[in-house]
Amino acid sequence: MNIRSAILFAIAVSLAMWAGGGAIAADLTDVGYIDQAELANLPVFVGANRELAGYKSQLDSQYNAQLRRARTDADRQQIALQFQQELNDRQREIVGPLFQRAQLAIAAVSAARNLTVVVDKRIVIYGGQDITKDVETVFSSPQAIPPPSATPPPSAIGFVDQTVLDGVPKVQSANNAMQQFEGTQRQIYSAKIALAKTPAEKQQLLQQFNKTVSDKQDQLLKPLVEQTRAATSSVARKKNLVLVVDKADVIYGGTDITADVQNALAK
Repeated sequence: MNIRSAILFAIAVSLAMWAGGGAIAADLTDVGYIDQAELANLPVFVGANRELAGYKSQLDSQYNAQLRRARTDADRQQIALQFQQELNDRQREIVGPLFQRAQLAIAAVSAARNLTVVVDKRIVIYGGQDITKDVETVFSSPQAIPPPSATPPPSAIGFVDQTVLDGVPKVQSANNAMQQFEGTQRQIYSAKIALAKTPAEKQQLLQQFNKTVSDKQDQLLKPLVEQTRAATSSVARKKNLVLVVDKADVIYGGTDITADVQNALAK
């Protein structure tokens, strides 16, 4: 379990204990989920991805040819940026309209079922309403899908954009210090391992490296994990939320508490 998962898991458990099973059972009836992998297998998405892959293959050839002619690192960096921009533009052109229609379909089904939030199926173990088939039906219909007439109602499910929290100065500082430390230790231990005479000695050095890095991670990052957990739990309780998940897992609706947690961490 990574640091982000550990934070959200701890928050979910503490909120569940605070709210009580009955409250959760009542509030989570307005939660839906979608199997995004199944949606991605619809023929129209498969065709779009195949078209994008073909375009990328052509672009790769052009990119590699330009790289061979590049004389400086700056030239190579500029070529790489241009390549990525062209690929992103083409992706928006091919997949963008499909993604927008899928979002409209999700909003339409959610409104019809009075859902306040829709999450990815992969984070659901029990409960919730599976709206995958309904969304596929609306998405695949020939009619235009009208935009939602109103925003989703307030939800007892909150979410945090952890990429935003990574930008909090003390979090950035700790992550940078950790990366620098790990890089230095990797160089030190790589040299030691290169001089090791037996596989057993190499394995022992590798274990020492992993422990050194793990201990430093506990020293630098564990306090921030606890601070983030405490800040998120506090905000969630004030807003009467029964669960907090990562923004990446929320497809529709939910209560965004990112700014509140960010402000709490910045103090």
